[in-house]
Amino acid sequence: MNSFVTKQEKAWGGTFGDQYVGRNAAAELIPPLYAFFSKVLCHAPGVSSIVELGANIGLNLQALHAIIPAAELEAIEINATACTILRQLEAVNKVHEASLLEFNPDRQYDLALIRGVLIHIHPESVALIYKLLYNISSRYICIAEYYNPKPIEVPYRGEKGLLYKRDFAGELLDMFPDVRLVDYGFIYHRDPVFPQDDITWFLLEKARP
Repeated sequence: MNSFVTKQEKAWGGTFGDQYVGRNAAAELIPPLYAFFSKVLCHAPGVSSIVELGANIGLNLQALHAIIPAAELEAIEINATACTILRQLEAVNKVHEASLLEFNPDRQYDLALIRGVLIHIHPESVALIYKLLYNISSRYICIAEYYNPKPIEVPYRGEKGLLYKRDFAGELLDMFPDVRLVDYGFIYHRDPVFPQDDITWFLLEKARP
């Protein structure tokens, strides 16, 4: 029995999250992700371990495995249905079934990835995820989300309180002065070769000791 507290945890850990799994279980989604991560990783040399926060069914991790087959890949995911699928993927070394709001990392990874997840975190909790990204990364952080210069809420599938836009990367940079911006870019839904959702991505790097 879960101990989800917030509306967002209950939604993504329950039936609402199961429905999302069903909508996104398509192998044809992986090639555009391969193109996306190839662009990101060209500015992040030396990555041999990656953790994804909110991995869902592992499409991002499958694309990353195709690019860096030897990399150790781990996932943190709140939805039990998605975790069952993740555990069946040979590319994924370990699956942590947990809410990001409660997860306490016991190690660091070369790259901490979050894609399309921060937008679903309540504004009162988003700083906790910034801290998790910072603490779980030994070097790089990749944030790929809907961007807006000012925090706003947007209805999501007829529901309120489930989607927010803001400058996630900028807020993390302000919170942690030892993190710098390495690169950023925009994915456009009308891309003629690899169309995806309209997402702005940021690659950040922690200062090395």
